[in-house]
Amino acid sequence: MTPAHTAVWLALIAAASLPYRSAGRFAWHFARGKLGMDPVFRHVLEAGLIPPRARVLDIGCGQGLLASLLRTCAQFEHQGHWPAGWAPAPVAARVTGVELMPRDVHRAKAALGDAAEFVCGDMRHTPFPEVDAVVILDVLHYISIPEQNEVLARVRGALRSDGRLLLRIGDAASRRGFVTSQWVDRVVTFVRGHRVVPQYGRTLADWTRQLEALGFEVTPQPMSAGTPFANVLLVARVKAAA
Repeated sequence: MTPAHTAVWLALIAAASLPYRSAGRFAWHFARGKLGMDPVFRHVLEAGLIPPRARVLDIGCGQGLLASLLRTCAQFEHQGHWPAGWAPAPVAARVTGVELMPRDVHRAKAALGDAAEFVCGDMRHTPFPEVDAVVILDVLHYISIPEQNEVLARVRGALRSDGRLLLRIGDAASRRGFVTSQWVDRVVTFVRGHRVVPQYGRTLADWTRQLEALGFEVTPQPMSAGTPFANVLLVARVKAAA
C-alpha cells in the first residue's frame, strides 16, 4: 500500500469509527481497534468484493462495523477521496445485519440509526432476505457442524444467481494458528460481555467441499497478515448455470 493509500485508509477508519462515540466509549475504541487491526476490511474494499449498489447481508454483524465502513466509503467517493488503483467504491450498498447479542445491536443502532437495518436474532432461525452478497466473518464456529451446513444452505438460497459469499474461517488444519485464534476469541467474547460458547472448527478442505456441494466456486485467500491466526477468507461465487 502506498503512503497515499495508507493515509486514506487511516482516514476511513477514523470516519467509520466516529459514529460509535454516541454508542459509548467502549464501542468507539472497539471500532477503531477492530477496523485498524483486522486485515479483512481493507482487503474487501481494495479488491472490490462488495460491488456498488449491492444488497448485503452481514451475519454476525456485531455492532455494525461493516455497515459503518461501507457508508463511509460512499462519502469518500462522493468527496473525490477514493484512492486511484482501488476497486470501485461500494456506493449505495444496503446492509442488513443479523446479530444474536442485544447489546451489540443496541450499539449498532445507536451509532448508525437507520443507515442500515439491524435484526437481533439467531442466524440459525432468522429469515434471510434476497441479497447480492453475504458476509460471515468468524461466526460459524459458534454453532455445530450440522447447523453450519444448514445456515450455508440458507445463505445459498438467499443469494442471487450472480451473488457471492465472503466467509472467513479458521483453518483447523493449521493447528497452532487455529488454537491461538480460539483462545483469543474466547477472551474477546468475554471482554465484550458475552457468554463463551463451544467452538466447532473445520479444515479449509472441509469448508471448501461443503461450499462446492452447495453450488459455489471457491477461492481461498489467506487473511492472517500481521496476526498469529490461521484465518482464511473464502470468496465463494454462485456457479453460473450450465
